Amino acid sequence: MIRYALGCAGGHEFDSWFPDSAAYETQRLRGLVACPECGSTAVDKAIMAPAVVGGDRAAPETSAVALLDDRRRSLRAMAAHLRREIEANTDDVGAKFPEVARAIHAGDEPERAIRGRATPEEARALIEEGVGVMPIPALADEMN
Repeated sequence: MIRYALGCAGGHEFDSWFPDSAAYETQRLRGLVACPECGSTAVDKAIMAPAVVGGDRAAPETSAVALLDDRRRSLRAMAAHLRREIEANTDDVGAKFPEVARAIHAGDEPERAIRGRATPEEARALIEEGVGVMPIPALADEMN
C-alpha cells in the first residue's frame, strides 16, 4: 500500500491510499480519484517527504486521527442513505441503462424507475436528448 498526498485544482489538499502507483494512475485517469471537499477529479500528487525509519530507531508514535469531521461524516451518511433508497426503489438494468432509459423515454417500455451504469459520455448524451437521468457518484469506500 502507498499513501499519496493529493491536491485538487480548487486548492484542497488530502491524502489517499492505493495498492501501488499504477493503481493510483489508473483510478485518476478513469476519474475515480476525487477531492472529498469539492468533488473535483482534477487531482494530482502533492509534494511529500517519505516516511523512513532508520535501522536502530523505533517507528514514531502515532495517534488515532479522525479522517472525517462531523460535517463530512453527516454528508457521507446522507449520501449512503440516498444510495440505499435508490437501490431499494429502482430496477437495476446494469450496462443496458442507456438503451433502457431511451426506450422508457420513447414509450417503448413501461414507465418505471431504473438504475444502472453509463459512461460519462453516454450520460451526457442522454441528458442532451432530454432523457431524465441523474448521475450519482460512488462514495470513496465503494470504489475499493
